[in-house]
Amino acid sequence: MLDPNIVSRVRKIARVWSLVLIIIVLFIIGGYFWNWITTGVTDPYAVEDYPPIENIPPLLEVVAVIGLAIAWRRERLGAIINILLSLLVFPILLIYWPISSNFLNYLLAPYGTWLLILIPGILFFLCSQKVE
Repeated sequence: MLDPNIVSRVRKIARVWSLVLIIIVLFIIGGYFWNWITTGVTDPYAVEDYPPIENIPPLLEVVAVIGLAIAWRRERLGAIINILLSLLVFPILLIYWPISSNFLNYLLAPYGTWLLILIPGILFFLCSQKVE
């Protein structure tokens, strides 16, 4: 049995956390869009001939943050979108950026950012459970 007061507090934590992530993603997308308008390229510092698999984790994580925005209205649906996409990213991170090779640097990014996006989805999912 879940206490309604605890669920309310966890929901507030998840909403504030997800709002911060949504704002960060909007700033990043806005920066790319603004750079595209002013210079004609989205990222002038992009390196040529890098592996395309490096595009997959950021794209899936942006859609996972969109799942957090959906969770504001439909908690279970948004949480499931967030959790599934974050879990899809995890094997790619393990294969392409193994933790054992550079543990301290990889702990912050990409694995740290992965956890920062996954945790509010888990909190939303917990809040979507029936309160008795």
